[in-house]
Amino acid sequence: MERRKRLFLYLLFAAQLCLSSAQVLRIGGIFETRESELVSMDELAFKFAVNNINRNKTLMPNTTLTYDIQRINLFDGFEASRRVCDQLTLGVVAVFGPSHSSSVSAVQSICNALEVPHIQTRWKHPSVDNKDTFFINLYPEYSAIARAILDVVTFFKWRKLTVVYEDSTGLMRMQELIKAPAKFNLKIKIRQLTPGNQDARPLLKELKKDKEFFILFDCSYRMAAELLKQLSSMGMMTEYYHFFFTTLDLFALDLEPYRYSGVNMTGFRLLNVDDPWVASTMERWAMERLQGPKQESGLMDGIMTTDAALMYDAVFMVAVASQRATQMTVSSLQCHRHKPWRFGPRFMNLFKEAQWDGLTGHIVLNKTDGLRKDFDLDIISLKEDGTTRIAVWNSYRGMNLTESNREKNNNVTDSLANRTLIVTTILENPYVMQKKSDKELVGNDRFEGYCLDLLKELSNILGFTYEVRLVADGKYGAQNDKGEWNGMVRELIDHVADLAVAPLTITYVREKVIDFSKPFMTLGISILYRKPNGTNPGVFSFLNPLSPDIWMYVLLACTGVSCVLFVIARFTPYEWYNPHPCNPSSTLIQNNFTLLNSFWFGVGALMRQGSELMPKALSTRIVGGIWWFFTLIIISSYTANLAAFLTVERMDAPIDSADDLAKQTRIEYGAVRDGSTMTFFKKSKISTYEKMWAFMSSRKNTALVKNNKEGITRVLTTDYAMLMESTSIEYISQRNCNLTQIGGLIDSKGYGVGTPIGSPYRDKVTIAILQLQEEGKLHMMKEKWWRGNGCPEEDNKEANALGVENIGGIFIVLAAGLVLSVFVAIGEFIYKARRNADIEEAFCFFYGVQSRQIQRRGSTSSSGTSLSTDLESGRLLGNDTE
Repeated sequence: MERRKRLFLYLLFAAQLCLSSAQVLRIGGIFETRESELVSMDELAFKFAVNNINRNKTLMPNTTLTYDIQRINLFDGFEASRRVCDQLTLGVVAVFGPSHSSSVSAVQSICNALEVPHIQTRWKHPSVDNKDTFFINLYPEYSAIARAILDVVTFFKWRKLTVVYEDSTGLMRMQELIKAPAKFNLKIKIRQLTPGNQDARPLLKELKKDKEFFILFDCSYRMAAELLKQLSSMGMMTEYYHFFFTTLDLFALDLEPYRYSGVNMTGFRLLNVDDPWVASTMERWAMERLQGPKQESGLMDGIMTTDAALMYDAVFMVAVASQRATQMTVSSLQCHRHKPWRFGPRFMNLFKEAQWDGLTGHIVLNKTDGLRKDFDLDIISLKEDGTTRIAVWNSYRGMNLTESNREKNNNVTDSLANRTLIVTTILENPYVMQKKSDKELVGNDRFEGYCLDLLKELSNILGFTYEVRLVADGKYGAQNDKGEWNGMVRELIDHVADLAVAPLTITYVREKVIDFSKPFMTLGISILYRKPNGTNPGVFSFLNPLSPDIWMYVLLACTGVSCVLFVIARFTPYEWYNPHPCNPSSTLIQNNFTLLNSFWFGVGALMRQGSELMPKALSTRIVGGIWWFFTLIIISSYTANLAAFLTVERMDAPIDSADDLAKQTRIEYGAVRDGSTMTFFKKSKISTYEKMWAFMSSRKNTALVKNNKEGITRVLTTDYAMLMESTSIEYISQRNCNLTQIGGLIDSKGYGVGTPIGSPYRDKVTIAILQLQEEGKLHMMKEKWWRGNGCPEEDNKEANALGVENIGGIFIVLAAGLVLSVFVAIGEFIYKARRNADIEEAFCFFYGVQSRQIQRRGSTSSSGTSLSTDLESGRLLGNDTE
């Protein structure tokens, strides 16, 4: 019955050819239909193209294009062979389809034998020894697609990528990318979707668990539509993921539910939708499809797929080639006779030489193998306003950014406006504090502090809203021995939070797992310790300007100089003089520089008072001059230093630096457990800090504290020094006058806003922070929260008045000198009295003897004369004995 019908149609067509002068060309189409489809998309596009060509009388004015369509089941190569033979019997200039490889090979072998062009619009990997001379494929050449995929990956600068493919053909398309790791330092994981199973959620769950954020999907658009739904249900449609689909139909999928999710989605587009003719053709297609059968699931209503567009362009290419073919007749061919079509090679050459600006761009075929190698691919990305072209990739010229993508918008609020971000933080004065209120506070109103003000300013600039949450374990974030993170860093890694706004230090190990903005505050590690007590002034505080060693050396110098002066004065002849200058003949000479006088000269010079003794000889004057210069320097230094020692109260601190801490074990020291300060000492290679970490790690239970509050309490109550950031120390010491910072900064670092790796918020937050810094708002916020009441004793910078406790020793020395002088005077009096008593006793004895002699001489002379003589003798004797 079917053969009779075909024979009738053939006779009718022959009669029409005879009756009409117009030429009629027939093309054949073999299309595979799925169980869920009444008519395949390729068949619809095939008919749509033929109808448009026949309406366009300028393209083929004297020719009418007709078609013969055969439908077969999937993977039925035998049925495809039988149907193509039927079409060749009717007489066709070209055969289109089928699409699957097993059926394609069967049809292709017949077309090669009978020299009829076989046209494909689906991806096909050609064999190395391709002998299909009558094969034409308008689908972009496979190696070019592979290069395009690699160029996109390198364009985004990905260093870690997961490839998920649907079937083995995907590995062929990925061959350039698979070779890339050695050259581009790219880590690639390859996973396959379960064949025949559209439920990919188990695989997606593993990808989410392994934190694979850059994923390339090589699959059909039907599978891509299912994957998008499953990705959304898995909570993976966020801004931290970047999905790259190699299907050329990403633009045709219904992406409306994902436009505002912030997800990064990239794909290829072959259709030149910016061309007005292409747009109008697609619009006519959409109108016909809305009136026809229901569209496939996952596609937007009435949208034309890439396969349909390629089929449309292939049919138009036949029309273009036929227009150039003159006196070409179509003959009936028999598969069993192996007699080829005599116009086949000529038509095949015309087809390869034809060029056409179709729906998929400019079409140029390679004359050697009939493949399409020169083509453009639009790189499209999902934005809030739909899919947007960000670049154009050409098979010869490579990647070329679009003008709109080159001129980046300066408005930093584009991707953050109207978004609600989860912000993790930690309670730490004055960065984040619980707000005190009589009313019950909820939400962000529960907190206040520097970080809350910073968040508010960032929100005003970038236009986002935020929800503040305290980190669950109360830790900043550190790595354990297994490489696992905790604290705020872990929440960013797990994408529990979008931002970490807290005193979170930017470190090397953290930067490897999360991203940081530019620092909003710079600082360093220092030592928090109790303020040392002032030294109790003693009564001999006036001795403090010079050390005991110097006092001893001064005393020895004074003694030595006095001895040298005594010896030189004795040795030089110019220090001896005549005590009776009126008697030049006197042989008696004296020297003023006795041993005691020499000491008196040295002491007088040292006390800046001088003495009545003056050296005469040059040698002794040299000694005196050098001694005066020495005393000048010593007394000047003493006087200059005396004011500071007597008027300023000195602080007696047991430690002055980190080196002092490392050299002792009496004072325990430590840091916040799992904080950046602890990590600094743990990773440091400096010997002093390694020694300090060994001390802290050996006493983890006591040296390391849970938080700053616990550490401050320990510093106040025990002999404990805490290593912490200088900004925190500055804040604490402003509010507790018993605490102070010891030494300078051990290192230099900064606090930054943390984001997950690859977060689109990092750069925008950085720009906002730089804006706040230039406007001076960061400084004003710090002044607001760091300013305290101050410590009274630190406000008074004037010298204290001297008291008895400072210079009482001077009075003691004075009193001791007076008492000593009294005792010396008494001693001198007693010594002199005893000496005088001995002299008087001798005088009295001598005077008594003389008196008796006078009396005996007086008995022989007058009494007056004797008396006078005796008196005179006694006067003379007395003068001699004085």
